[in-house]
Amino acid sequence: MPKVTMVQALNMALRQEMEKDDRVIILGEDVGLDGGVFRVTDGLVQEFGEDRSVDTPLAESGIVGMSIGMALYGLRPVCEIQFSGFSYHNFHQIENHAARLRWRSQGRFQVPMVLRTPYGGGVRALEHHSESRETFWSHIPGLKMVIPSGPRNARALLVSAIRDPDPVIFYEGKAIYRAFREEVPEEEETMPIGQSQRVKEGKDLTMISYGAMMRPTLQAAETLQEKDGIETDVIDLLTISPMDDTLFVESVQKTGRALVVHEAPRTLGPGAEIVSRLVEKAFYYLEAPVARVTGFDIIIPLFSRENAYLPNVHRILRAARKVMSS
Repeated sequence: MPKVTMVQALNMALRQEMEKDDRVIILGEDVGLDGGVFRVTDGLVQEFGEDRSVDTPLAESGIVGMSIGMALYGLRPVCEIQFSGFSYHNFHQIENHAARLRWRSQGRFQVPMVLRTPYGGGVRALEHHSESRETFWSHIPGLKMVIPSGPRNARALLVSAIRDPDPVIFYEGKAIYRAFREEVPEEEETMPIGQSQRVKEGKDLTMISYGAMMRPTLQAAETLQEKDGIETDVIDLLTISPMDDTLFVESVQKTGRALVVHEAPRTLGPGAEIVSRLVEKAFYYLEAPVARVTGFDIIIPLFSRENAYLPNVHRILRAARKVMSS
């Protein structure tokens, strides 16, 4: 199997689905001739033409509105919002229409569209370019919220999202677009939306994360094992909504201790929902309070201060050791 970056894996998924299904249409700012700001759609306009790889005006609400219309009329649009911080312009279209139309029509209509957008910090970007606001979307009934953590699951989950009958918000951690490579099979591969994955097995501590934060979480897990003899059970959520709590609840029932890591702000972040479910379903197994390592309740800083905001290995290790000593 070839080793590829997440950018290449996502491009593989789009190309595969466009070849298989002529209803799949890509649209967004600079997705055609420029191949996308991060080159995820590179080469697709040359292969499939401007009718299926559509450069749009700089109008996020219009991009999503067109995608909803396309989906209602039988196409499978995959629209790109260049940075997640600009997706608030299309919040009305997503919440009032895309997420509600199946319910509003009592099942007569579906909106099989995907909204892809890079999220998160770590690349020294400008204001509105580094937010991690997945809570906004995961709070809306009728939407699915997917956040892959690496090339292989990104490719498989994007294929599943394109084939899904309902609207999917697909967050891509820009900090891991080209950070590492993984083996990705050339043949078709999918993963179920709404199912988490155990990526490291251990008996002492459960660590739960997703997206770009899986890398520092796994690095901290390896350090804990090497230096402290602590074996961690690491769970990758992959999907924020619907959230699969079966695996992390079972894990905490085994380990008795848990730590959640995400770069979204702390208050009402995904970690709060995870802690709530652990209290509901595994309270009597807990031997220590559940810890959270998150972004802070501020706008993510620019440039030189950005790394102080983002969870890192040091912060994760400090929290893990505190949980283990409680």
